Amino acid sequence: MFGRRPDGRRVKGIDPVMRITPYVMPQRCDAQVFLKHKVDMEVLSRYIRKLKAEKNEQISYMQIIVAAYVRAVSQYPEVNRFVMNKQLFARNNCSAAFTILKDPNDLHQGEAVVKIKFDLTDTLFDVRDRMNAAVEENRGEAASGGFIDKLLKFLFAVPGLATVVVGLVRLLDRYGIAPSVLMEELPFYVGMYITNTASIGLHDVNHHIYNWGNVGLFFGMGTTEKVAVVENGETRMKRFLPVGITADERVCSGAQYARFFREMQRLIAHPEQLELPPESVRFDSKCEYHVPKLEKSEREA
Repeated sequence: MFGRRPDGRRVKGIDPVMRITPYVMPQRCDAQVFLKHKVDMEVLSRYIRKLKAEKNEQISYMQIIVAAYVRAVSQYPEVNRFVMNKQLFARNNCSAAFTILKDPNDLHQGEAVVKIKFDLTDTLFDVRDRMNAAVEENRGEAASGGFIDKLLKFLFAVPGLATVVVGLVRLLDRYGIAPSVLMEELPFYVGMYITNTASIGLHDVNHHIYNWGNVGLFFGMGTTEKVAVVENGETRMKRFLPVGITADERVCSGAQYARFFREMQRLIAHPEQLELPPESVRFDSKCEYHVPKLEKSEREA
């Protein structure tokens, strides 16, 4: 309300075409744009093996992609904005969410959603440590007593209560006065949602972005593909990791999106550049934020 929300601040002085777009496409599902990208698996696999052999550091493909996202946001914060009630807001955090199995060895234990906030100076190792810590925190016995699980059990204990509460929260959210604790806990309030469907043997997907909340980008990693390529005049089969991307086109201009995705592609092709913090960081006006680095005990937990 009055240009402020717990998760952002209204952007002023934007281009008239950008300003009218949310009126033409009022819901996030109206403005979905679908993209496809193929990550060179050979480059990433060599890098991951080298990192393990030379520095004894373990990194996953997903962690590299998320680290590239964080670094790209540090240079192009416009992509980290969101639309609410037809108004454009600058997000006051850099965040990502993904779904994990509570017990990888027992599918009946169900799933949990992990939500993480990053600092724009995070290196690849900072991103990895934050992701690993969050996964450990949300797995096993500790995952059964989370805030969201308790809230859902309470809502479904009374017939019709879930409908009333969800409707009320969505109304309050529209005007920026929804309880901040819900925005902190719910996975619908992040800049990026990423899913690794390859872990369950599925192809990459262009997942929808939710109308509830303000997710701006959804990344879907799929199973490895072998594609015939021509290199040095010879044809050979090469492995690629397909990634489906769904974006809210109302957030920024196509040119800004293009620069953002080119930067992500460059970083994924040269992941060693993510080992050092960025030389500089850009923030939206009056929307600077920082997240403390994890202590050594938290990284090793």
